[in-house]
Amino acid sequence: MTAIRDARPGDSGAVLAVTLAAYEQYAAALPPPLWAMYRQNIQATLADVGTAAQIVAEESGALVGTVLLFPAGATMPNPGATALEWPEVRLLAVAPAARGKGVARQLMEECIQRARAAGSPALTLHTADIMAVAMRLYERMGFTRAPELDIRLAPGILAKGYRLPLTLPSPQRGEVDTENPRPRRGRGEGEGARW
Repeated sequence: MTAIRDARPGDSGAVLAVTLAAYEQYAAALPPPLWAMYRQNIQATLADVGTAAQIVAEESGALVGTVLLFPAGATMPNPGATALEWPEVRLLAVAPAARGKGVARQLMEECIQRARAAGSPALTLHTADIMAVAMRLYERMGFTRAPELDIRLAPGILAKGYRLPLTLPSPQRGEVDTENPRPRRGRGEGEGARW
């Protein structure tokens, strides 16, 4: 059973270890100087998360995943950074041995729930083409490309912006659009009914 909770002060070493282990796969996809800068950025970010919520996934007493959720208004340490308009997910990481068990989805669902509870109309994140598995997860969860949020980190390295609107009703939670209500249809009713 995976428990999702806020990180505790004593978790910092495990959070760093899980994050670096998860991101190590990208070392081969980046030129060595860029990987060294990226790794250093990860370490610096985790050393001082500022106003971000540091959320972890724990199984049998061991941390197996982690993510940062920065609140709206926070300033990210990016080139030309401005205050975030919406909350932003950063450094989603799952230990390689814990992948394929839904840990990343659980961490993302927690971020979505917290952003919704804060009254935010959207949740954003940045990712890159080398993170194809993560991109597919985000898209399955309803995130869509938001090119206006893109950040060029280095020549040939683009952090692609993604946004999830949080103000739309969620059919998974049984919510109905009150402005455009649709009656629930039973089997055999409406379009595509089999006769």
